[in-house]
Amino acid sequence: MNGCTERVYNGLIKENPTFVLMLGMCPTLAVTTSAINGVGMGLSTTVVLVLSNMLISMLRKIIPDSVRMPAFIVVVASFVTIVQFLLEGFVPSLYASLGLYIPLIVVNCIILGRAESYASKNPVVLSIFDGIGMGLGFTVGLTAIGLVRELIGSGKAFNYQLLPLADVSTGQAGYVPITIFILAPGAFLVLAGLTALQNKVKINAAKKGKKVTEAAGCGEGCASCAGCSGKVFPTGNEKE
Repeated sequence: MNGCTERVYNGLIKENPTFVLMLGMCPTLAVTTSAINGVGMGLSTTVVLVLSNMLISMLRKIIPDSVRMPAFIVVVASFVTIVQFLLEGFVPSLYASLGLYIPLIVVNCIILGRAESYASKNPVVLSIFDGIGMGLGFTVGLTAIGLVRELIGSGKAFNYQLLPLADVSTGQAGYVPITIFILAPGAFLVLAGLTALQNKVKINAAKKGKKVTEAAGCGEGCASCAGCSGKVFPTGNEKE
């Protein structure tokens, strides 16, 4: 597996930001009332991820360490503004549905995390494919959650009525939507269910002797982590 393919696989499967690393939970839980919203939010984030990774990687030897994070935020905010204007101009219905969560892409920990941990330390091409992998992984996660919530909560998929609804006035039999799934609690239920399903698949594969890749995301406290900046921050308990 070459480097570019590995970066895409990493974002889609090994370190999927939604189901493995559990990053970007705010838009994940808030905008996934439908599959269309999930696709729109995921692809918008993917565009920003790819472009910001590319530019940050190109400037990685120029940006001073002392202003590293402010510089990253400026780069990300510039691309988010462009994406926001494009959505507002060409897809106004999607723009209205996503609302405040489009400008909040600026502080999405997936984008800033990849900028800090990968793009600022690696070549341009690999950084671009890292953004593609993480963005597609985020899109798949949001779309899957939105699809399940929409199907159970309204009998639709991508706004198409798949399950005929029951009509009480005429006595027509049909599907009775479980509306809690398109409300806030439904997001938590679906996320938990899909994550549990993924973990079950991994456990069964491990029992059969298959190699299961472990996520390299955060598993300990931030103070003891060297993954983001390469430095271990003092906790106050170190021995002299």
